Amino acid sequence: MDSLSGIAFFVQAAQDRSFSQAGRVLGVSSSAVGKSVARLEERLGVRLLHRSTRSITLTAEGTLFLERCRRILCEVEAAQLELSETRQAPQGKLRVSMPLVSSLVMPALTAFMHRYPAIELDVDFSDRLVDVIEDGFDAVIRTGEPTDSRLMSRALGTYKLLLVASPGYLAARGTPLVPADLTGHAGLQHKFPSSGKLESWPLRKQTGEAEPVLLATMVCSTTEALLHVARDGLGIACLPDFMVRDAIAAGELVTVLDDFNQHQGTFRMLWPSSKYRAPKLRVFIDFMSAQLFKG
Repeated sequence: MDSLSGIAFFVQAAQDRSFSQAGRVLGVSSSAVGKSVARLEERLGVRLLHRSTRSITLTAEGTLFLERCRRILCEVEAAQLELSETRQAPQGKLRVSMPLVSSLVMPALTAFMHRYPAIELDVDFSDRLVDVIEDGFDAVIRTGEPTDSRLMSRALGTYKLLLVASPGYLAARGTPLVPADLTGHAGLQHKFPSSGKLESWPLRKQTGEAEPVLLATMVCSTTEALLHVARDGLGIACLPDFMVRDAIAAGELVTVLDDFNQHQGTFRMLWPSSKYRAPKLRVFIDFMSAQLFKG
């Protein structure tokens, strides 16, 4: 433990550039700080600080050692906090961002709230691409592969986009048998809020085959609105399987062009990479991983 206290004294002195100021922060005399750092230097066999009558500065070796020492102290602090929090229920505010697919996330989210009533959820429902760290989120749920090296991730489950329409619509307008048959059909299309681009329908086409031209009956930034419009027989929509499962089972929607569909996506939980996960974040990740695609 003497080595650990020496590291703490060194870090504080290096940050304050003063033994006396470090002593005031640590509640010891300036000479105690100086002697502790000197003993550390003796054990290491290297000078960490340049001393003068007015201030202290880091040596090249001290600069390298400082960053390592900061990480060591952070790990010790995190371990102490984690051990102390195992004796109480996870609690505190948890700020999360989720996509606008309430049919998928709300059952798991409300179950989590029942299970952990001491955790205060601050939920941002949005399809925009948020910056987890800069926007101050503890965790986000999004689709696709992670690209930010600052984040940790866990796969929550897979889904598939399906082309669906009501039986009444298909009876009136005809059922497309190949992608080219979509030309002239009423398209209910999703627009990405962040870019304004339309989401491509995941259809496998023959080489050289032209992209079908749909009538833009509705363009919408939320897929759940498209579900209602499709059920009312106003066109063909491309929607995730978990969103249309009940409507298909009830006979309100049917799928089309299944043989040409080549989509599979993944929902992931993303959170800032750090030395450890707070209990409130750990239980949220574990709970949503177990419940989100349950059944």
